[in-house]
Amino acid sequence: GGFWSIGAGLAERLVPAESVGRATAVIFSAVPLGSVLGVPAGTFIGDMADWRTAFVVMGVLTVGVLILLMLVVPPLPPTQVTRLSVLRTMMSSANTRFALLLTFLVVLAHFGTYTYVTPFLEQVTQVSSGMITVFLLVYGAAGIAGNFLGGAIVSRRPRTAFGLAAALIAAATLLLPVLGRWEAGALILLIVWGVAYGAVPVSSQTWFAKASPASPEAASVLFTASFQATISIGALVGGVIVDRSSPSTVMVLGGITATLMVVAVGAHLTRRLTRPDSG
Repeated sequence: GGFWSIGAGLAERLVPAESVGRATAVIFSAVPLGSVLGVPAGTFIGDMADWRTAFVVMGVLTVGVLILLMLVVPPLPPTQVTRLSVLRTMMSSANTRFALLLTFLVVLAHFGTYTYVTPFLEQVTQVSSGMITVFLLVYGAAGIAGNFLGGAIVSRRPRTAFGLAAALIAAATLLLPVLGRWEAGALILLIVWGVAYGAVPVSSQTWFAKASPASPEAASVLFTASFQATISIGALVGGVIVDRSSPSTVMVLGGITATLMVVAVGAHLTRRLTRPDSG
């Protein structure tokens, strides 16, 4: 959490304005890359040695990252101290509140469903545990592609990038109970879902940055706090629904939630608020 509140907003201070979208995508690519590569790497080290060795290797790599940060990243004094008064001023902006709404809806939809995709694959698609691992690795690889695709689009067309990502998440989750009964259908929809969600963090961060261009650090703090809080809410709500119904039901409700986000983006486009300025 502390890293993302700082790292998420660094791109616009490190690269020219026309490259901010791509640079933000590079920063956010750490998440899917870590998921795709980190888990199997940790498992491999644990199998070859033991779990303590895996933690030691992680500690050594972390020290290496610290050294690289000190050597490569230039000093970046804050442009504005992030106080509660700054956050209150940001919240008075309709565009910041709208960025919060969009982020809440799409992250709620994603984590309310993806947290329980394994039970869905087990109970509905009925694939083996080994194949579930393969499916999730493919999903993670698709997420990496979606992250860079979203970064290439979002700086020029933020509404398009964010709205399309939510629309694809809605389509994938709504269709999973129908087409996800077959392995091929489930795999294709997971690829679509991975590409779509890969574009979400960079799109959300860009919306917050465009809504508060004078307070980039505060925008990153608000983005990170809202994103992380909604992850917990989504997983909790999804769990309550799964306990009372089924994985298929949670997929449908998640798809409806993502659809609400698409409707909100469409309404924003129609009203043409002043920021974000393009899309």
